[in-house]
Parts: sequence; structure tokens; C-alpha cells
Amino acid sequence: RDAAVLPSVVDAVARADRHESLRGVSVLVVDDDEDTLQMLGVMLAGYSAEVRAAGSEAEALKILERFEPDVIVTDLAMPGADGYSLVKKLKALDAERGRRTPVVALTAYVRVEDRARALSAGFQMFVPKPVEPDELLTAIEHLAESGATERGGHPPERR
Repeated sequence: RDAAVLPSVVDAVARADRHESLRGVSVLVVDDDEDTLQMLGVMLAGYSAEVRAAGSEAEALKILERFEPDVIVTDLAMPGADGYSLVKKLKALDAERGRRTPVVALTAYVRVEDRARALSAGFQMFVPKPVEPDELLTAIEHLAESGATERGGHPPERR
């Protein structure tokens, strides 16, 4: 009985250690739901990420005029301009700046065809809602590290 409990405890400790810090990682979170935006911002800041939050595509594009995040996390289903519109505009902005900003699709639409559409539209990763913190943190860490390497920089500092 105790042996069955041990692996889950070990897994929980390993996950916590793996996500000890996102120090040096900047993230733009875009979601029209204020509660989700606040929850994600608090969670990421709790892991020492530099976080900016936007409630719409327009607000995100305004923030991107003066902030170059390592990773963008955006909801797909937003009123007006959705996450697909944002990723399309981001590709054009990145082309002008000579960079490639990785983007995580965040959505309650979790069918295989939803995932395929998001990935073919230019998102690098797909994280379903409700958000599983470990999954989102792993996606951000992976994309921040691969993005830094692609840009010829060093992976973000970990502590």
C-alpha cells in the first residue's frame, strides 16, 4: 500500500522541482476572461516569470509594441479578433523584427481537429482548459529554451 503512494509523491516533488523557477522568461498572456488572466498571471509570476497580461488582441498588439516576450500564451476563442487572428498578426510582426516568438494555444476546444488547426495556424503548442499548471509550465519552459537557442542566445536562467 505505501509503495503505491510513493510514486505519486515522488512525481509531485519532481514536478515541483522542475518548475522551481521561470526566472529570465518573459510571457505575454492573452485571454478575454479576467479571472483566467489573473490566475495565469499570478501562477506564472509565482514561478518568477516576467508577465504581461492582455484582455484582447488589440491590447496584446499594443503591449507588443514595447515588450518582446519569450513566449505568448493566448486563448483561441475571444470575441472579435481571436487567437488565430493574433498569431497571424504576430507572424507579420515577427517577420518585421527578424524574430520568431513561440505561441501556446489555450482553449476549451480539445478535439483532435482543434489541435491540428491550431498547430497548422502557427501555434507551437496546444494546452487545453481547464489549465493543468504542470502542462502549461512545461510548455513555456520548453518554448522559452528552444526560442532562446534559435535566436542564438542562452536559455533562461534556472534556479
